[in-house]
Amino acid sequence: MLLLPLLLLGVILPGGDNANVFQGPTSFHLMQISTFVNNTCAQNQGSGWLDDLQIHGLESDSGTAIFLKPWSKGNFSDDEVTELQDLFRAYLIGFTCGMLDRVNEFQLEYPFVIQVTAGCEVHSGEAIGSSLRGALGGLDFVSIQNHSCVPAPDSGFRGQKFCALMTQNAVISYIERLLSETCPQYLLGVLDAGKAELQRQVKPEAWLSSGPTPGPGRLLLVCHVSGFYPKPVRVMWMRGEQEQPGTQQGDLMPNADWTWYLRVTLNVAAGEAAGLNCRVKHSSLGDQDIILYWGHPTSIGLILVAIIVPSLILLICLAFGVLRFMGSHRVRHD
Repeated sequence: MLLLPLLLLGVILPGGDNANVFQGPTSFHLMQISTFVNNTCAQNQGSGWLDDLQIHGLESDSGTAIFLKPWSKGNFSDDEVTELQDLFRAYLIGFTCGMLDRVNEFQLEYPFVIQVTAGCEVHSGEAIGSSLRGALGGLDFVSIQNHSCVPAPDSGFRGQKFCALMTQNAVISYIERLLSETCPQYLLGVLDAGKAELQRQVKPEAWLSSGPTPGPGRLLLVCHVSGFYPKPVRVMWMRGEQEQPGTQQGDLMPNADWTWYLRVTLNVAAGEAAGLNCRVKHSSLGDQDIILYWGHPTSIGLILVAIIVPSLILLICLAFGVLRFMGSHRVRHD
């Protein structure tokens, strides 16, 4: 599967003519970002992703793939992986040199950035789609659709020239074979090898806080939800069973342990905050939603109570113990 970036090799190098239901990630795609600073300096970045989970990196100097999980190789043997690594390094060298040779032909100006993303999707053990898109400077450039290279509408002569080169070098069939055959085989192997981790269920933790004051007489209620996996989650500000309009959901952010964090806010008049609650629905919770009531001693408040009250009782007991000891000691001394 690491051969996917080789889809451009026949275009860049002159003369190159290259002929079970899973509850979790369902797509795999490779991303390549190549930055050409000048005619002697270029940097390549690469990564491989299961949906939103990164499982491959790239050591840019050597062009060596980095497997971020023990199961990132899928069902490939060590020999197959070694062969793919060697081919991938050859591709990066060829891609860089080929682009530098074609700068004038494509009328490019330094610095420029080329981005490629390619991958596939599966469902119930069957391939259901594949895609490839290329971009130049962050703007769509070309895509592979229905056995053809299609220039983006705004790509101008560059997109047309690029597709003409791809057709001339007969690489489209090779690309489609990688996307429609190799990619799904790899993806299914990875899903099987990593299913223990990918299918895990991690319950979220939730707490409430107030954000910066949005204005006179108003409150910004914040519901934090963190540490959950898989990614799909529903967080709502409610009054009774009625979801509140104006709820604002932030971006889902990854934690370092492959779980997720979400922040959901609600801007309300201070007098209307009482009776509101934050409800969290997640697959790990089953039908037992997390419900936190604004103003109730939950989350941080409850934790403080749980810590402070026992501590006070302990201090009182110690104080009585010390007083009794001193009193008995004084009596014996007298």
